[in-house]
Formats: sequence, C-alpha cells, structure tokens
Amino acid sequence: MSIQTSVVKQLFEAVPHGRSQLYFKSSLTALSHAMEDQILAGQDSPLVIASFQQERYYRQEATRYRRIADKSRQVYVLAAPETEFANASDTYERIAFTPDDALSEEWHLVVIGENFASCLLCREKHNNSEKRDHFADNARRFEGIWTEDRNITEKAAEILLDRIAQYRPELQEKIQAAKDTYLQNGHQDLTEHQPNSTADPFVQRLVNYLQAGQYKILKANRSLANKEQKERLINTVTAAIRRSLDTEDILQLAVEKLGEGLGVCRCIIYRCKESDEQAQIHHEFLHGNQISVKGQNWPLKDNPLFQKVVSLGEPLGIDNTDQDPDFIKDQLETLTQTCSIVSWLLVPVLYQGRLIGMIELHHCHPEAVHWRQEDIALVGAIAIQVGVALIQAEAYNNLEELNEQLAALDRTRSNLVAITGHELRTPLSTIQVCLESLANEPDMPEELRQVMLDTALQDAERLRTLVQDFLTLSQLESGRVEWNIEPLMLYECVELAMSHVRAKRYQSGGQPLPQLINHVSPDLPLVQADGEWLVEVIAKLLDNACKFSDAKQGQVAIAITAEDPNKLTVSIIDNGRGIEPKRLETVFDRFYQEEGALRRSAGGTGLGLAICRQIVTAWGGAIWAESQGKNQGSQFSFTVPVFAEPSPPKTNQTISKTKTKAKRARRR
Repeated sequence: MSIQTSVVKQLFEAVPHGRSQLYFKSSLTALSHAMEDQILAGQDSPLVIASFQQERYYRQEATRYRRIADKSRQVYVLAAPETEFANASDTYERIAFTPDDALSEEWHLVVIGENFASCLLCREKHNNSEKRDHFADNARRFEGIWTEDRNITEKAAEILLDRIAQYRPELQEKIQAAKDTYLQNGHQDLTEHQPNSTADPFVQRLVNYLQAGQYKILKANRSLANKEQKERLINTVTAAIRRSLDTEDILQLAVEKLGEGLGVCRCIIYRCKESDEQAQIHHEFLHGNQISVKGQNWPLKDNPLFQKVVSLGEPLGIDNTDQDPDFIKDQLETLTQTCSIVSWLLVPVLYQGRLIGMIELHHCHPEAVHWRQEDIALVGAIAIQVGVALIQAEAYNNLEELNEQLAALDRTRSNLVAITGHELRTPLSTIQVCLESLANEPDMPEELRQVMLDTALQDAERLRTLVQDFLTLSQLESGRVEWNIEPLMLYECVELAMSHVRAKRYQSGGQPLPQLINHVSPDLPLVQADGEWLVEVIAKLLDNACKFSDAKQGQVAIAITAEDPNKLTVSIIDNGRGIEPKRLETVFDRFYQEEGALRRSAGGTGLGLAICRQIVTAWGGAIWAESQGKNQGSQFSFTVPVFAEPSPPKTNQTISKTKTKAKRARRR
C-alpha cells in the first residue's frame, strides 16, 4: 500500500501553533539516540513508533530496537523494504510501506511512557540547486518538529497508529489497546496554543551545538565545492588549450568552457591592445535565446568600462547596468540595450603587463546578479591560462616563420653555391682555354688571336660583374652605404641609364638592343634621391627588360606618372617574355631565375632586381612588377620622392654633375 499524505503535514494541521524547524541528519541522529537511551535507562514500558525511511537505515539500528522491545510490547518499526524487510510480528511489529510512500521521505520517532513523552517528526527537505554528491550524508536536511509536549506527542502517535492500521489491518486490536493505554489526552483541542513542557536542557544544548557545527561543515563543504569547481574548470580549460597551438582554437575552447562552467548568458573573448578603437568578435558562447554579437565590431575607445580596465589593469564587474553611472553614455547605453546586458564583467588577458585580449561575461536576464569575488578570481585564473597559451601559440607561429626563413636561407645558400659555381667556373674555363691557346700556339692567325682575346675579356667582365653585384647587395643589406641625397633631373638620369645600357651591350659584343623609347619629359619636377644609385636602378631595370625582349621586334619604353603630388612613378615597360602572375613577388628575391639557376637562356646572376629593391626601399619608395603572363610583356615600376624646394634652373653644371655620377655607375 502507498499513502501520499505526509504525517508531518497532518500533525501541523492538527497543531497549527507548532513551530517548524530545520534539522540536519546528524542532529536527528543525536536526538533519536537520546530518546532511545532514555527508554533503555527507564523502568516503564513505553509506546515506541519509529519510521526509518529505507531498510538500510533500519538495519543500522536493528540491534538497539531488539533491546527496546525487551522493555515494551508496544514497539512499531516502519521502513521501505530493500532486501529482507517485510511485515512481521516477532519481538516488535515491523510495517513495510512501498518506496513511493510519503513515509519514504520522512523521519519519525514517537515515545510515550508513564513519566516521559517525546516526538520527532520531520520530512526531508531537498535543495535542487545543490548537488548531493558535494555534501556529506550528515548534511541532509529535514524540516519538522521535536518536542516533549505530551499533547503534541500523543497527537503524533495517534496519526502514526492510524497509518499503521491502514498498512496492517490485522493489528487493529493491538493498536486500539495502545491508544487506550497511552493516549490519555486524545480528545483535547490542540488548535489553541498549549504551553510546551521544557525539553531536556542538555539535549537542547547538544542539538544546538550539532546544528551550529553542521552549518559550519555545510559552509566548508560549499567552499570546497566552489574550489573544486574552480580547479576542475581551470584544468578543463588548460587541458583543452594545451591540445592546440592554434589561437582561434584556443579562444573558442576557452569561451565555451568558461561560459558553460559559470552558466552565464553570453561569454565573449577577443584580441585587443590598449590603443585599439574597436575589436571584432570572433569567439562567443551563448546560453538560451540571447542576441549574438559574433562578427560585430565591439567598441573599445569609446567604452568607459574597457578604458577603466586598461587603466587599472584589473577586472571590473558591474552588477546592474541600470544603476551604474558609466551607462549614461549614449553609445554604451545603446550597446547595453541592444545586447540586453544587465550584469557585466570584464577581465583583461595580460602577459607581462601587456594587454593582449579581453574576456567579457554578460547576464541578460531581468534580474541582476552579484559578481562574487570567487567568480572574478576564477575568470582571472582562466585569463592567465589563455594569455600564456596565446603567447605560446604566437611563439610557435614565430618559430614556424623562423624555420621557413631558415629554409629560405638554406635554399639561398644552395642557389648561391650553384650560381657561384656555374658563373665562376664557366668564364674561368673559357679564359683558361683562350690564354692557353694564345700561349701554346705562337703561329695562331691574327684574326683568331683577336677572337681569343675578346672572348677572354668578355668573360673577365662577366666575372667582375658577378663579384660587383655580390659586393653591392652585401653593402645595401648591411646598411654600410653612404647616401648622397640631392635634387636631380629625372630626364637626365633616364638618358644616362639608357646610355649605360647601350654602352654595356656594345662592350660585351652581345646581340643588338630592342628599341628603347624615352617618354620622360624634361619639364618634370626635380626628384630627391642619390643620383648614382637612381641611375643604377633604372639601368638594371632597362637591362633586365632588354634581356627578355626580342632584339628585332622588341620595344622597351620608359614612362613617368604622378598620381601622388609628393612622388613620381617610373615605369619600364616591355613587350617581351612576360612573367607568371604568381611569380610577380618572387622575381625580387635574391638569386631568382625563372628558368632555374643552371639552365637559363639569358645571362645574369639573379641579383639585379634584389639590388633594385634594396636601393628603392632605402629612400622610402616602393617597387613592384606587373604582367599578364607568359609572352604578354611586363612592367616594372618604382617610386621616387619629389624634391620639396622650387626647381632650380637647368644648367650645364647640373647636367655635367649627373653625367659624372652615371660614369661612376658604369665603372661599378
């Protein structure tokens, strides 16, 4: 049989002036033992009714109740069976009720003797907000009454005896005898307050002591549970972070674990610096139907909360945004209303005092929450882990970049060895053959002797150019060049560079040059650069364009554009071989040869464009290449700053000075 009516509720309905109290299990155990000890120490035969909830609790007290049964024939024990407990009448009456009965949630002990009466009726009180696993069994709480008032005790006994009669009707005669013997005030009106007899002072003090102690234990258990939650969350976040060195994965894992662990409505993490005006939200955790801010630009410069965190370097919690003075600001108030932020917590992610990110927690429910210090400390601990992980990930990424640079240096070294070996060995072999022929063949015809000499001289020039390019690039990269910046006429520099290219091609005895076209006007404003190096850049770009253009049908033009009033753009345009679009940046690398270092149809070391980039960068300019692809021609452009002062009149002295610099460039 299952009865859903609570005995405790029935008693308080019968005794409305009864005062309910909260008891811990440890207190109820002490009270029960005190009542049972009084039975065992006495000489009378009392009525004893005990309800144990479950059989396992009864088994702990079975021996004691066999001793109590030696004192009285009116002993009733109730429990929900789990193994062997069942209705029985032996040394005392055992009454079994179903596990879903109301008594399975209650703890009762009623004792009525000739000179002693006491009852303990309680119902277990569950707190759904707490997990039972976090608290000891003695921290279980019950709500009910403990009294030595005989009238209330007899009423409690009457309710329980009537309940027992329902469970076991065959005990009706014995139950009636118990009522006749022990319930002397059964018809007394208990709706009006009756003065309680004073409880045993020692027992009362014991209960108070146990109650106070249990509250302390409960508080300690809660503190331990919070610490355990904190450590578990930190360990979870740390373990999740350590599984990845990708910053995006780290931030997403942290925001999810933190949001779930603290049960907030929204958690966001974003990268930022003190000087940033705004940050874009890429990592967000949402609980419920909250508005997502992912992908939005989050204000920082005009956010007084962010600025306060930056200035203090500490977390900042706002319990209620409606009552905070910072939220009178229009933009922040709009942001709060749009995102439904009621309570706001900001925790900086720092590394060695430098701000690298921010963690924000938002409560969006109508009721504001108080940010506890332990919650703030927990988020702060996770922020430290996130900061360390981000720095480690950045260090790893930097290490990968360094490894790539080392690999590039290794490739450069390999190219250097290959190019140097090829470029040095080939002309040296030719020179050696020519000189040996001249030395060993005194009867060689004059025409052939001249050919041998010319060939040796050309290869000697080739070697000199290679060594000179190495030295020039080394000087530029090491910063050992002394720049002589002065106002120059760009037209004259272009003319001198073209003359330099023609003279070089003539001296080398090479193929004819493509058609060179100069579109540069003499009326251009003066530019500010080192004339010697400016001529060098133009000459190398012209030589490069001529090298990859057809000598008969090719054209190489030089043009000037002025899209920016502070600088001019010089462009060398050809209709030659062209460049694949994906190689437009690579062509400026050292030793770059599109056909490979050892199999190319055009001569050169592959250092010319790298030298040009170093020179142009030195005066603050930019250099780039453009091409539509193979056989589509190419265009190399670079910028040179305009001289700020008014252009001086053109004189023969200025032209002569520029020509002198060009001659020095040719000698180099």
